[in-house]
Amino acid sequence: MRVVIAMMKHETNTFSPVPTPIERFAKAQPLPYEGQEVYDAFKGTGSGVGAYIDLAEEAGAEMVFPIAANAPPSGPVDDEAYKYITDKICAAVAAGCDAILLDLHGAMVTQSTDDGEGALLTRLREIAPDVPMAVTLDMHTNMYSAIADNATVIAGYQTYPHIDNYETASRAGKPVFAMLRGEGRPTLAWGNRPMLPHVMRQGTDNFPNKDLQEMTRRMEAEGALTATLFVGFPHADIYNAGLSAVVVTDNDPELAARYRDELLDFAWAQREAFVYQIEPLEDSLARAKAATKGPVIVLDHYDNAASGGTMDTMTVLGAVLDAGLEEVAAFAIHDPGAVQEMIAAGIGARVTVNLGGKIDMPSIGRKGEPRPVSGTVKLISNGQFRNRGPMQQGVLQDMGPTVVLDTGKVEIVVISRHQEPNDLNCFQSLGIDPTQKRYLLLKSRIHYRAGFRDIATEVIECAGVGVCTSDYDMLDFKNVRRPIFPLDKINDPNP
Repeated sequence: MRVVIAMMKHETNTFSPVPTPIERFAKAQPLPYEGQEVYDAFKGTGSGVGAYIDLAEEAGAEMVFPIAANAPPSGPVDDEAYKYITDKICAAVAAGCDAILLDLHGAMVTQSTDDGEGALLTRLREIAPDVPMAVTLDMHTNMYSAIADNATVIAGYQTYPHIDNYETASRAGKPVFAMLRGEGRPTLAWGNRPMLPHVMRQGTDNFPNKDLQEMTRRMEAEGALTATLFVGFPHADIYNAGLSAVVVTDNDPELAARYRDELLDFAWAQREAFVYQIEPLEDSLARAKAATKGPVIVLDHYDNAASGGTMDTMTVLGAVLDAGLEEVAAFAIHDPGAVQEMIAAGIGARVTVNLGGKIDMPSIGRKGEPRPVSGTVKLISNGQFRNRGPMQQGVLQDMGPTVVLDTGKVEIVVISRHQEPNDLNCFQSLGIDPTQKRYLLLKSRIHYRAGFRDIATEVIECAGVGVCTSDYDMLDFKNVRRPIFPLDKINDPNP
């Protein structure tokens, strides 16, 4: 038995000015992992590929790893990068296999196509019409028919923050291996609703997504092979952006359709609860100043690298500096130039750097605004660490060359590669103990909860500046299907 295991993951923010070349899909090396590198990087980790490896080894299968490419969210993927990745996967399948196990995202937009995953699956089906294909997808998938029409089994994350990567790939892969044993006949139903849930209202700690994900788990316990509610990724201005559902059953299309509709109907009925209410920044900072016990998380959710933000806007960090908050650790400002300037100065040097603001954001009509910041170069690092979990446990992270700039009141992590602060090791690998800080400024939206939820005394959500804005009025939607809630006030789920 021969199985092809591959990863292609990118969440595309079409409003983001951050480019997405092939190098962005690599970690700690020039190009993405291939062959044995994939096995070495993901075996024994809490990743989707790690789960596929375990399933294949349990079945005694020969494994082929054409590529494992995972890039932080950013603008549309370069066509050259997309071709490089997909050609590798297609060539491996064309060489012959008994199953295809794919760890994908579901919201990849390239320079030439709105549905990168669907285009790949269509191509694979032309190469291998009858080979069973397991597909793991992110909760922020913007589902297109080309994905559902070509996959044999689809499973999406049931947690946000996404701490069930391993479990999701297991849910997708197990029915495929059952098919290889001559057991089971997966049938799939999918659909969507015209709604763009705000990301800040998508967390699975909160209603209504908490309830929806509990419904998916109940459906699987009652007999569905997989049940998934995708909240969608609203910062992709493409036709099918938004909420959808996929249910896979064992040769029971009526049950799959009934479960799908149950999920979609509940989500539509609770659509108002997916709308985020924005607090003015000055009010948020006033609440932060009044906090008496830390660590208090100050959340700069408009500029989050895990949603395609530049991660270099200085609005919230500037407000923290101006407010004189003390005992602060900030993660992070993406500014490779400032990093190199501080590395040249050396540890212990007193420096003044024009920090952040290097990238313009034309989609929201904003120029980058650097801010002079003075401090001491406290630490220099290569920026590599492994997540301690629960998110992506054991997986290597790469911030690129990294510096800690200490202003005396605020320790600012300055990085060269985009990195979401979803794990305590993003600080601890740099000698910063986040539990000893009064404030933690995090450029994050929901994923911070994975690593920091249990240590926070309070979370203060700050509306700053960035292409991850929760204010849809700042985004010029041209391609998403209309009418769609909440851009349009509609009551008909099938307009």
